[in-house]
Order: sequence, then C-alpha cells, then structure tokens
Amino acid sequence: MFFAKGQACLRASDLGKRYGWGVHSDAEGRVALVGVETPEYEVFASGRAPDGTPIEVTQAMRSRR
Repeated sequence: MFFAKGQACLRASDLGKRYGWGVHSDAEGRVALVGVETPEYEVFASGRAPDGTPIEVTQAMRSRR
C-alpha cells in the first residue's frame, strides 16, 4: 500500500503551505484536496473523520530550516 508509511511527496508540495489546501488520504489510497475555508477541513483538522473516528493529522513540511 502506497500510504502505509509516511510519504513526503504531498506534504512537501506548495498545495498545503502556500495555496491553502488540505490533503486527505484514506485507507484505500485515495487522495482528496480540501480547501481550508470549507466545513470539511474544519472536521478533518479537529482530528476526527466525518463519521467520528479518530484520524492522524500531519502538518505540511517547511521549505527551509
């Protein structure tokens, strides 16, 4: 499974850092972009999936140290 271990590819992209998108991936390997201003982003950022199960929230990686 592609997302079985942490992948830096989407965490290091400018989508989350510069353009304000959240990146959500599920157990089936599907990826979705979620806008920061949407209610879905608020739910995911709280650490819970829409059905109430806990999820892991990882922040985007910095460009510079």
